[in-house]
Amino acid sequence: MDHFLAAEAVVIELILVVSLVAMAVRSLRVPYEVALVVVGLLIAATRPVHIGLTPELILGVLVPPLVFEAAFQLNFRQVRRCLPAILTLAVPGVVLTTLIVGILIPLVTPLPAAAAFVFGAAIAATDPVAVVALFRRLGVPVRLNVLIEGESLLNDGTAIVVFNLMLVVALSGRLDAPQAIGNFVVVSVGGSLVGLAMGWLISRLIATVDDYLIEITLTTVLAFGSYLVAEQLHVSGVLAVVAAGLVNGNLGPRGMSPTTRIVLFNFWEYVAFLANSLIFLLIGTQMNLAQLGAAWQPIGWAVLAVLAARAVVVYGLQWVMGRTCEPLPASWLHVLAWGGLRGAISLALVLSLPVTLGTDRALIQVMAFGVALFSLLVQGTTMNWLLQRLHVVARSEVQADYERRHARLIAVRAASEHLDRLHRQGLLSTQAWEALRPDLDRRVAAMADAVHQVLQAAPDLQAKELDTARRELLRAQRSALAGLRRDGVIGDEIYDELAQEIDAVLMGERLSNEPALAGTGAEGEELEGDNASAPPGSGDDDPA
Repeated sequence: MDHFLAAEAVVIELILVVSLVAMAVRSLRVPYEVALVVVGLLIAATRPVHIGLTPELILGVLVPPLVFEAAFQLNFRQVRRCLPAILTLAVPGVVLTTLIVGILIPLVTPLPAAAAFVFGAAIAATDPVAVVALFRRLGVPVRLNVLIEGESLLNDGTAIVVFNLMLVVALSGRLDAPQAIGNFVVVSVGGSLVGLAMGWLISRLIATVDDYLIEITLTTVLAFGSYLVAEQLHVSGVLAVVAAGLVNGNLGPRGMSPTTRIVLFNFWEYVAFLANSLIFLLIGTQMNLAQLGAAWQPIGWAVLAVLAARAVVVYGLQWVMGRTCEPLPASWLHVLAWGGLRGAISLALVLSLPVTLGTDRALIQVMAFGVALFSLLVQGTTMNWLLQRLHVVARSEVQADYERRHARLIAVRAASEHLDRLHRQGLLSTQAWEALRPDLDRRVAAMADAVHQVLQAAPDLQAKELDTARRELLRAQRSALAGLRRDGVIGDEIYDELAQEIDAVLMGERLSNEPALAGTGAEGEELEGDNASAPPGSGDDDPA
């Protein structure tokens, strides 16, 4: 019991640290994952945290919800448009990375060839945690985002299979190429089929109920159960989770009520945030700076080898991606090359290495940790700058002008309200208040007019602002309903009915005529249009 309470205390402390870091980065404007790794390093240096970061903990507990949530949010129509390009990066790209790193590393480090190929396979997967979180936050164009997310979701499964094959070669000293290719196909296809079958089955079950607690429970069973079933069948558990998430995310919501969809998406967003945060924080606590510093030369060569391999994969296979998908701009290729961050999957694989590898095991692990640290601290922190420099995430002049004028208006209004507050509290005399107030009023009026002019000239901006305002009105109404239920003014049945009406509008795209409660007529008219039941992000538009 004491051990359980001690473990629980450590977990609660880590979650508290996660919350404090999340609050801090909002003002510091640094990547959240990078901040967590740095804090983890500081914790490890001052107060070691005795939590075994085992492969089972990463792959079996923390990765499934992350992969499932990312796949659940992806629109399959968008994925299908670039599926050949995604598969090109996720399969030949992983194999090519393994070969390049495996060939280069023995030339510049003490690692023998067989162990170098094991390291190359372990480090070949771009991290589905870091990449997805980073690019969602920065808001890259839809097609580039789908390409990056799709690759990061599929190549980790490929890397795990290739890693196991390379490990067998390193331990046995021989390679049976036909058998290796056959095992690769069986494990990859088998995992995908398990995920497809379980995703379809859970989607059918969800269609028969309308209880968000049951539906959330079923998706939780699917996320972890698909991994466990696939691993028991000796096929790829990660690919099973990816397939299950894609199927359930594109079929499951069709049978859900709007309220259930909102609750479900919020639940998985929170679970992914928690798992993502714990992974990066624990990665930081597991890194030994003294060991990393002592092995700086092989780590440096490993970083260069991984960057070179990524460049060869992205630029060398661009003609394939251009034929199978729409041609990619050069700026997008630069982002793909620099955005190949490494993290949880790679570390889980090197932690699973058997002790029979001897001293090579320790060197592979420290090199993998060094590459992961470099990718997070250097590539992660410079990605925003690169996107802005390449104009991949570029705002229009009209948008920038609107933000500038809007910010000035808010600042002057805040000054005006502060002046009034000082006057009401007796901290400012009436004479001073009357002297300053007219000038502030004129400035507020002038800046409000400047904002109005921009909105008049840009109907899209005005429509976006109106849409945001209407959504806030609907959320305020929903909050008021929750208060009424809490105070006993309305019962659960009435609350559920009215909340469903509001959620149906929030989940749709037709807010222009919905300033008040949806369906307020006594007849309870149904929502119009197909979008009323579509999940968020189900559109097929590509702003690129």
